[in-house]
Amino acid sequence: MRRSLALVLVVAGAFLTTLAPLIRFYVSDQVVKAPLNRYERVRLEAPNASLFDMATLKLKTGVTLVADSTIRGDVKANGGNDRIAVWDSSTTITDKATGKRIDLQAYRMAFDRRTGLLVNCCGVNVGGDVNVRMFGYGLLFPIAKVHKRDYPFYDTTTRRTLPMRFSGEEEVGGMKTYRFIQEVPLVKVESMNMKLNGDMLGLAKDSYPQPVDRYFEAVNTQWVDPRTGVPVKQEQKITQSLRTRDGLGRLIVADADLVTVPEDQRHLAALSSESAQGIAWTRVYGPVLTLAVGLGLLASGTTMTLLRRRDLPPPPTTPRGPDGRFGGVATGPAPGTRRRVHPAAGSGRARRRPRPPRPPRRIGRA
Repeated sequence: MRRSLALVLVVAGAFLTTLAPLIRFYVSDQVVKAPLNRYERVRLEAPNASLFDMATLKLKTGVTLVADSTIRGDVKANGGNDRIAVWDSSTTITDKATGKRIDLQAYRMAFDRRTGLLVNCCGVNVGGDVNVRMFGYGLLFPIAKVHKRDYPFYDTTTRRTLPMRFSGEEEVGGMKTYRFIQEVPLVKVESMNMKLNGDMLGLAKDSYPQPVDRYFEAVNTQWVDPRTGVPVKQEQKITQSLRTRDGLGRLIVADADLVTVPEDQRHLAALSSESAQGIAWTRVYGPVLTLAVGLGLLASGTTMTLLRRRDLPPPPTTPRGPDGRFGGVATGPAPGTRRRVHPAAGSGRARRRPRPPRPPRRIGRA
């Protein structure tokens, strides 16, 4: 029974020792990836924002803007390719005081579930424009592989890929995060079919109405959990303006600093920590624990085998016979007695030996 138990321990230990690197380098890559079905709702607020009311042609200050952003995963949009996740995002910007909708933004992104890199398939679009080409990262940073370096990040407003630069570490809700900043330079985003009076654009009052275009610039900051690649806080400092074709006149129509509300920051941090625990079990805790248990079972089985050999009884000693030999009771003469050796029949020694005299032969009848 003890021998069988030792054999079982050795086999189980060898199996677990072999399984540990398999969990780390194969199972982990299969498990650690973005989900297909994702639902997330995040709210950002911008107090003391400035907004130009096109209805009254007046600039409103001290406005609180609310941006409700919703992400939904489309499971069937990838066409059966489970390596690709397709997420739809929509953002509604409203005036908190009046509830009036100011802007609506929508886009669809597809990305590799293991790396987070964007791919151009599955009907990706920005505002319904399917001719866009997306590169770099968009919704997530590298899955569970965020480093202190710059990353190319796609901006949906300007439809360009711009660098997201690492700017340091910062604690958000008790969690250590990496802070990344993306600067979006002034760029024309829309050619508008309208004209504004010169005094509204900062020109002379007697100037003629001028055609204008809409321009956009922003500074986007994201605080990312390096263990998962999930942003837990966002800040968008956006400025929109109407400018004349010659660039001399301009009118600020929106100036806001949108920041993720504290309750949503805590919610995102909790979700990211939960995902980080699962990643840690597949990459660190699971392989280390499996390896430790395997080595422990190997050591236990080997120790039991060695102790069993030590506990075996010694082999029986062979009795020594009277003649001093091993192997049983002797049948020959006692030790010290000279043994008489008879010559073999037919040998020369036997022929030289004198024969005993024959008895006389009788003749006649008795």
